[in-house]
Amino acid sequence: MTTTEQNVTTGNAAIPSVPGINPGADAIISIRNLRKWYQVGGGFLGFGDKIWLKAVDDVSFDIEHNKTFGLVGESGCGKTTTLKLLLGLEKPTSGTIYYEGEDVTTMTKAGKTEFRRSVQAVFQDPWSSLNPRMRVRSIVGEPLEIATSMTKGQIATRVGDLLSETGLNPYQANLYPHEFSGGQRQRIGIARALALNPKVIALDEPVSALDVSIRAQIMNLLVDLQEEHGLAYLLVAHNLATVRYMCHDMAVMYLGVVQESGETEAIFNNPMHIYTNALVSAALPSHPDIQREEFLLPGEVVSPINPPPGDVFMTRTPLEVDPNHKWANERPPLVEKEPGHWVVETPWSMASDAGLKVELTGHKGV
Repeated sequence: MTTTEQNVTTGNAAIPSVPGINPGADAIISIRNLRKWYQVGGGFLGFGDKIWLKAVDDVSFDIEHNKTFGLVGESGCGKTTTLKLLLGLEKPTSGTIYYEGEDVTTMTKAGKTEFRRSVQAVFQDPWSSLNPRMRVRSIVGEPLEIATSMTKGQIATRVGDLLSETGLNPYQANLYPHEFSGGQRQRIGIARALALNPKVIALDEPVSALDVSIRAQIMNLLVDLQEEHGLAYLLVAHNLATVRYMCHDMAVMYLGVVQESGETEAIFNNPMHIYTNALVSAALPSHPDIQREEFLLPGEVVSPINPPPGDVFMTRTPLEVDPNHKWANERPPLVEKEPGHWVVETPWSMASDAGLKVELTGHKGV
């Protein structure tokens, strides 16, 4: 079954409800029909057809208060571009981002200032995301210098508190980034993100660049901070174990399009789309008792430059595709197969039809 589009009045805006969105969610961030297309050719001097790279194509989801929403998929599927659009580092081609019910693009100057203060980021690389010429006290304190009227003494005290809260010592504020390990640098990045007491933090692969031995420490720190401060997270990750451990809800993206979405445990317990099953199959099991058959998707990934108008996954499916079928020529919508569990359903996309279901019962791990 599918849902018909309706408007949900929240805050100062009527937020449309679209397929893939569960009504009644307590959302702090609402993404609706978001697109980011890059012109990569054509249209010179107004002549000829323009050529577009469709990095994000009609993506919608909600990030609820005090919860984590995860975006997962292969490299190049549009996860990080979506995160950049939320942070304002990229301008969307179309679509709307709502913050506490208000369209970000129509906010007043004061509203945009509040949005920028309330939505912060932790980046993937703890080396390149910290200025090597600045001491930690300046790195963590810079948001306070720019966005508050705090005195130098107040900022120094706040920086010490933030370092303590993220597992570092206050005296380390006098050190430079090169004097820390990778895990400690990521803690500094987290402390900087917390400086302005945000409500939302965008996490761009926050543990992928770290040693396996300290990834769990950083994930536990993020979970503890979420509980303590009531934070909402947008988590972008390749590692399915990270997504399953941290996320309440998730979406699986392929070539800029959401293929499956819903509650994290529901998706891992019953992955419906062939692509979701392929991702789970490719992940290293977290427990030696977990046994499952691996399978590889046939075909080649379609170029995001002017992809076909139909289902973007149809070139990777092991099932036969009817070129005259409606969904081979039109973009198929998400369908609610179970309460709160949405999937792109076509004759060639469902894992049950292909006999490619991956079973993950017995352990909460991938």
